Amino acid sequence: MKDRLLTLVVAGIALAVCVVVLGAYTRLVDAGLGCPDWPGCYGLIGVPETPAEIAAAEAAFPDAPVEVDKAWPEMVHRYFATALGALILGILGLAAWRKDPLKLPAILTVMVIVQGAFGAWTVTLKLWPQVVTAHLLGGMATLATLWLYALLLARPRLPALSDMRRLAAASLGVVILQIALGGWVSANYAGLACPDFPLCHGEVVPPLDIAQGFDVTQDVGPNYLGGQLDSEARIAIQIGHRLGAVLVLGVVGLLCVRLHRTGHRMLAGAVAAALGLQWALGVANVLAALPLPLAVLHNAFAGALLLGVVTVNFAAFGRPPRRPPVPAAGSASAH
Repeated sequence: MKDRLLTLVVAGIALAVCVVVLGAYTRLVDAGLGCPDWPGCYGLIGVPETPAEIAAAEAAFPDAPVEVDKAWPEMVHRYFATALGALILGILGLAAWRKDPLKLPAILTVMVIVQGAFGAWTVTLKLWPQVVTAHLLGGMATLATLWLYALLLARPRLPALSDMRRLAAASLGVVILQIALGGWVSANYAGLACPDFPLCHGEVVPPLDIAQGFDVTQDVGPNYLGGQLDSEARIAIQIGHRLGAVLVLGVVGLLCVRLHRTGHRMLAGAVAAALGLQWALGVANVLAALPLPLAVLHNAFAGALLLGVVTVNFAAFGRPPRRPPVPAAGSASAH
């Protein structure tokens, strides 16, 4: 790959995938508060491990006993996020030096700064669900924007899909909505609210509390580790996520059918594979009681599905719409 800027962007995509996956892993092992401060860990660049370091850390943070096995996932996530931030600054600098358009590099720079702020607020606000969900969405948005930038730089041979613009945009919208719902499930510890599938506690419509489950005015202040909502509120969140999955299956599934019927089978197959794997992983997570590897993969393939739909939108909106041919002068006959 000769283009240095494209090389940096591809490296950024790889790092962003790592950051998203590590963020999911950190949440799933309840390590979001493994370090009670930010950007360090108990005031250190690393994690306190020696008896003297642990004693000093617990004296400085008496309400946060040191748990080394939870502090390290949090710090590794921060290291990768910091590396991604530095790389994006490098992308901005190289684009400016080459006198390339700076719109996307500038957007990425703002995104990574905001993500750093949300990373700090995740800790200081004790895993407040609104911040945790926004942090997840920001990570996915950064990944998608890097992917879009790579497409703009590489200009791969993609079909002209201007006739699918509405369906492509709708697909992107429902995927973003479902990622947000997934973040809300994770932030409120509602992944195991329904232990069965397709029913929930053996019922089509179990007792649920929609108002509490989707109340975005929750107070800041409590420690949200483990969640604060009752069972019926968590069930409402889980049911909402399942309904969102049905919506994604319908809209993105229709997009795949349209792509296949118009001869774009490779693109249709890639998006359909990500969609099918997401559904399979979602069901498996419920039936197997949220095993860690499957739960992490479910987050990873959410990103893969997002990138697939972004690619379709790039093909749909990245080219001018088709126009009917203009008849040559004198070709029309009067009747």
